[in-house]
Amino acid sequence: MTLGLSVQDLSFTYGAKTALDKVSFTVEPGRFCALLGPNGAGKSTLISLLTRLLVASHGDISIAGHDLRATPRRALAELGVVFQQPTLDLNLSVRQNMSYFAALHGLPRTEVPGRIDEALDRLDMRARGDEKVHALNGGHRRRMELARALLHQPAVLLLDEPTVGLDAAARQSITKHVHDLADQGLCVVWTTHLTDEVRDTDALLVLHKGKIIESGKTGDIRGHTPLSDWFLSQTGAKA
Repeated sequence: MTLGLSVQDLSFTYGAKTALDKVSFTVEPGRFCALLGPNGAGKSTLISLLTRLLVASHGDISIAGHDLRATPRRALAELGVVFQQPTLDLNLSVRQNMSYFAALHGLPRTEVPGRIDEALDRLDMRARGDEKVHALNGGHRRRMELARALLHQPAVLLLDEPTVGLDAAARQSITKHVHDLADQGLCVVWTTHLTDEVRDTDALLVLHKGKIIESGKTGDIRGHTPLSDWFLSQTGAKA
């Protein structure tokens, strides 16, 4: 059993509509896996199932060796998440937001200040620790959410369209930092519809109409065709 993320035969329906159809994939520790798919492909449903906002009707999910259905608390304790929609209290400071998150995870109070400093240092955010979140720009808010997601030292990091709404410089900075985290041994799943965020060395999953239509190393999949053109040819979606 992988100590990263394993999804086997995962299916989900909304009434008569099939959102996911027997989706299976594995992401090992130390890998950056880009989950690429057009709008309506099923990415949001998959994220909801991985974070247990929805419960799968069929299939299995394992996070760092823990079965999400059988031992949800242990599984979710190994998962760090940056959702597409911000989940910050704008009226609290950066440190206050992170302290609240630490309390939710039951981290020892004596360890919390040091963990916050360490997490903020990794994102070059310590100098902004006492600023109110509403005073931060979009890029710094995303950095803070990423620092917060790493606070409990998860084995798997899940990011759902994390660069939406950011300028080019902020997108590039965050994308690079998360790739560096994967190089340091973290299991990373990055969902996107933007092909320029995906490197040829990344693992790639292409989700279309609820099914994985391609998986493997990005460079091998696209061949000599630009990834944006390849993606358009497979899904009809521009990226």
